[in-house]
Amino acid sequence: MSKPVRSIAVAVVAAMCLTGAPAAVAAEAEAPAATATASAGDPFYAYDGSAPLSSHAPGSVLKTRTLRYHVVGIPTPVTAIQLLYRTTDAQGRPSANVTTVVRSLVGDGTKAVSYQSFYDSLDPEDGPSRAIAGNVTLGGLIPNAEALFIAPLLAKGYDVVIPDTEGQRADFAAGPEYGTNTLDSIRAATRSPRTGMDSSTRFGLMGYSGGAIATGWAAALAPRYAPDVNSRLVGFAEGGLLVAPAHNLKYVDGSLAWSGVIPMAIIGVARSYGIDLKKYMSSYGLEVYAKLEHGSIVDALGRYPGLTWKKMAKPEYADPNSVPEFVAAVNKVNLGSAPTPTVPGLIAQGNAGVLEGTFGSPPGIGTGDGVMVAGDVRALARQYCATGNPAIAYDQYDLFSHTGAPVVWAPAALGWLDARFAGRPAPSDCGRIPASNSLAPEQPAPLR
Repeated sequence: MSKPVRSIAVAVVAAMCLTGAPAAVAAEAEAPAATATASAGDPFYAYDGSAPLSSHAPGSVLKTRTLRYHVVGIPTPVTAIQLLYRTTDAQGRPSANVTTVVRSLVGDGTKAVSYQSFYDSLDPEDGPSRAIAGNVTLGGLIPNAEALFIAPLLAKGYDVVIPDTEGQRADFAAGPEYGTNTLDSIRAATRSPRTGMDSSTRFGLMGYSGGAIATGWAAALAPRYAPDVNSRLVGFAEGGLLVAPAHNLKYVDGSLAWSGVIPMAIIGVARSYGIDLKKYMSSYGLEVYAKLEHGSIVDALGRYPGLTWKKMAKPEYADPNSVPEFVAAVNKVNLGSAPTPTVPGLIAQGNAGVLEGTFGSPPGIGTGDGVMVAGDVRALARQYCATGNPAIAYDQYDLFSHTGAPVVWAPAALGWLDARFAGRPAPSDCGRIPASNSLAPEQPAPLR
């Protein structure tokens, strides 16, 4: 283990020990307490009940286990409760997923934060639940480091729920699935007697980058998909938000650091919606596709400087909108086409992408934080204001890039959530948010 990683682990372990969960109550029958680390063959992740999965209501608890919270493979004294629960995937099919609950020593079970990780991976082994259970993977270093975000929440008395937002297939960037996984995770956490929470527990949603995908979609889908959860949400706090993925692909096209997101998005969209995009790829595109099919953002970031869609596609598909399946899929994951949340929101976005090697400003798209498009995020915030939600606060960090913005976003998000739980009126920036982009669905383009 490198010295920087070891230092992070020690700091996190110390923070978690001071603020973490009490020992769990008596074991339930679903699964024995776990003492080993998670692995690809871990039976806990498989639904093996006799009744069809579809017979269980979304949010039903299917299995439960208790284990030690691990940081970079090091067990801490903090107890984590993991739940296998029933949810819904990107195609509307019943699926099973895992969430982790960490109880606060100073909390009373009346308030909790659903923290959505930015683990951004195409490998299920990189998920937060597996990192917490002790897995050590390159992509899993991200959810390990995120314990630094979780410790302050526990110290303030919030129980913390950490869903594997991408599901068990790692459906990267499938926003609607991120949302249902998050909402059903909250349902499961309040239905298990092991967690100390119940149907009266109030929740806040919090997430940055990939975690903001889950946070934003959960807030948008909650009124219809999970009205029982929506009625207990105090608000959502998100930063570094993906809104219209087709715009992001054009924005990062040819960038120095973030262009590796292009193949990750292609793979994630194809996997999530069961479509074959490889038939549109060039030989080089197929080579990159194969390398990243089970990779994480760590494998992609800075590994493909200057990569463009054109380099990955066959010449006749130089315009991504000439691929019908791609157009249909990216329109499904456009957050601008989702319903407006009914609870207060804090939305923040960096805008100094040049610091991370993204120099482009495509027409109709503009600048961003290096990977996320600031104009799209402003458009979403303005849209929420115009469609019935005046309790939207918006911050734009013009001096910060994507990886730098969490330094200012995280404390702001925590303070904003504190105020919502305290019942103070939500601030509004409606009427003051600058002009922005169109979030209209993508239109098909002819072959070249």
